Amino acid sequence: MSLTKVLDTGANGANEAQWKQGELVEAVISDLGDSGEGVGRIGDRVVFVADTVPGDRVLVRLVRVKPQYAHGKLHEILEASASRIRPGCIVADKCGGCQWQHINYEFQLEAKRNQVIQALQRIGGFNQPPVDPLLAAESPLGYRNKATYPLKRSSTGQVQTGYYQKGSHHLINLNQCPVQDPRLNPLLAEVKQDIQKRGWGIYDEKLHRGKVRHLSLRIGRRTGEILLTLVVKDWNLVDIEAQAQEWLTRYPQLVGVSLNLNPDRTNAIFGTETRCIAGQSYLCEEFAGLQFQVRPDTFFQVYTEQAEGLLQVIVDQLNLQGNEVLVDAYCGIGTLTLPLAQRVRQAIGLEVQPEAVEQATLNAQLNNITNVTFQTGAVETLLPQLDVTPDIVLIDPPRQGCDRAVLETLLKTKPRQIVYVSCKPATLARDLKLLSQGNSDYQLTRVQPADFFPQTSHVECAAFLVLSDPT
Repeated sequence: MSLTKVLDTGANGANEAQWKQGELVEAVISDLGDSGEGVGRIGDRVVFVADTVPGDRVLVRLVRVKPQYAHGKLHEILEASASRIRPGCIVADKCGGCQWQHINYEFQLEAKRNQVIQALQRIGGFNQPPVDPLLAAESPLGYRNKATYPLKRSSTGQVQTGYYQKGSHHLINLNQCPVQDPRLNPLLAEVKQDIQKRGWGIYDEKLHRGKVRHLSLRIGRRTGEILLTLVVKDWNLVDIEAQAQEWLTRYPQLVGVSLNLNPDRTNAIFGTETRCIAGQSYLCEEFAGLQFQVRPDTFFQVYTEQAEGLLQVIVDQLNLQGNEVLVDAYCGIGTLTLPLAQRVRQAIGLEVQPEAVEQATLNAQLNNITNVTFQTGAVETLLPQLDVTPDIVLIDPPRQGCDRAVLETLLKTKPRQIVYVSCKPATLARDLKLLSQGNSDYQLTRVQPADFFPQTSHVECAAFLVLSDPT
């Protein structure tokens, strides 16, 4: 349930004086918000409470009170929901990496599907959106093929790495994480000790001092190959070459050690330049039967097996005959482009990042796929300039959704089918409304949500639109 939904359902703030910051109130949790928090209602007032489950009866400490709603902190569980479970992580109640480890997996799936349906109804204006049951994960733990952790020094001077506590910049020190691939745990526990021994300065974001900002680990789920990357403020790490060689010797699956430069005062994790210090600048991974080279800063879905599952849904739904022209907008390194290219006459990938296009082209060569080309530039610029009329356009934009010019181009060029892959239901719903309502010739035929991020409130979707009159 979003804040917009709350404000639409009658919370008029009439009893604002009854609630004060710091006050304890009792609430029954009835829903889950889009950000993962529980939603409770007391009369005509709404309270958002993290770490709660629908069905919980809880005592809540109000931490922020607004005229129509409040945010609270869980003080005590008076009666636990039947959907509440013991988390698989001992710091799940503190660490900000997950929101839902205390919720059983079946309920997580139900909540995510409901999130998609609500967004399509409320934002998209679809009365009965055709949303399938979620594509469930076979393993809701131990799935992440990439993890990036900030580094801090404790009050006693020890190097720590982990995730920030919810709603703060207090670091929760981790030696293992049940959500990441377990083969990464030894490196998480031991690399920070090596950083401590080397005496490298740890970045202080308040003072903008220190060198090492983040530790990033990435693994090929199928190959087991691992990359280790340190995000640094400058290149000058004393004896980094010797330490990199030591890591390669110690960890047989580690194939490369890199530095990524981020000198800016920013919340962004990675900078624009990465240098390989030892070993390879990439790992090899198998995806959908193809070989891919993946670099430290490459976008690649964090749940490999689930991405393959959603790709199979797309293949089945499109019913490709081998004579189609397919355009993959926002194609990245060709993760979806190349498997689909094997099933069509011609494929074209569009991508704004030159480094990703370079990798996509290399990955096509590695797999001897010759009917695909990649173009560098903004999708809203490249799509109207194509010298072919595509039969199918696949769009997989960032969380903010598509530029309106992209959607308008699609409505003008009229590909027979559009596949919209999205990681944010709200922007998906907004864009689908423009594509398939009003005077549009497109019909939304199916939405397949998939669980790419178990233990969190995030949900991925593939939406399918068909031209109602292709002639």
